[in-house]
Amino acid sequence: MTTIGAIEAGGTKFVLALADADGSILERERIETGRPAITLAKAAAWIGAAAKRHGPLGALGVGSFGPLDLDRASPDWGRFTTTPKPGWSGVSWPEALGRFGVPIALDTDVNAAALGEWLAGAGRGAGTLAYTTVGTGIGTGVLSAGVPLAGESHYEAGHIAVKRARGDDWLGVCPFHGDCLEGLASGPAILERWGHDLGQASVAEIGRVARYLAQLAASLVLLHRPDRMIFGGGVMKGAGLIDALREATREALAGYIAGWDGNLDERIVTPALGDDAGIVGAIELGRRAL
Repeated sequence: MTTIGAIEAGGTKFVLALADADGSILERERIETGRPAITLAKAAAWIGAAAKRHGPLGALGVGSFGPLDLDRASPDWGRFTTTPKPGWSGVSWPEALGRFGVPIALDTDVNAAALGEWLAGAGRGAGTLAYTTVGTGIGTGVLSAGVPLAGESHYEAGHIAVKRARGDDWLGVCPFHGDCLEGLASGPAILERWGHDLGQASVAEIGRVARYLAQLAASLVLLHRPDRMIFGGGVMKGAGLIDALREATREALAGYIAGWDGNLDERIVTPALGDDAGIVGAIELGRRAL
């Protein structure tokens, strides 16, 4: 039986899986994201051992944090570029996984999660789907008919500039832009600003994060007109945040896109696959490569 290896590589953890050719998971594992050499060696060793138990590896699918060079014609294809994750800039996925000698399908973690939700979750039936993760970082993937959209490379929606709330002069935590969206509303930003996550947040704190995220949501509507927008990641598990985001998005759009904001309970949703969206999408990337 030919198998598919899959990796969902996040800033805090790697989820690993081995699946059959139909995409059914045979075995899975989780490891912490540490130093590149150690983390990637652990991931490759686990995939190799799992393939010995279940059948030869036919392809690999990877959904990874970034930024990444995704241009197949580039000599640096699959290499991390200006990532804020210490130690990972310049690290190459093809080099880390080349030992297997099989096709590698590589995309961003948010594109993989979008693909997973489009196949089997809250994105089913959507012609255009936007998936945003709000956690260690903030990123967005946009699919059209199940195919990730991109320009020269993948989108970096988490680093858009946002309009500051009145009286908010906090500098933010992004090492590149300071008070971009990620610098103001990611998990590390929330913790640095208030000393706690959204599990202990006040209504005012929830509202402030929601209004910053709503600027991204409104921009996605204006640029892509998605049928549905999914917001996932650890920050989105904060009580009341999804409802506050819907209302703040309605305010940001101000009735301009007729009909789109009529039922935001169906337009702006959380992942149906929960934390499994990324690994399901990574498996599908591998299936497509196979």
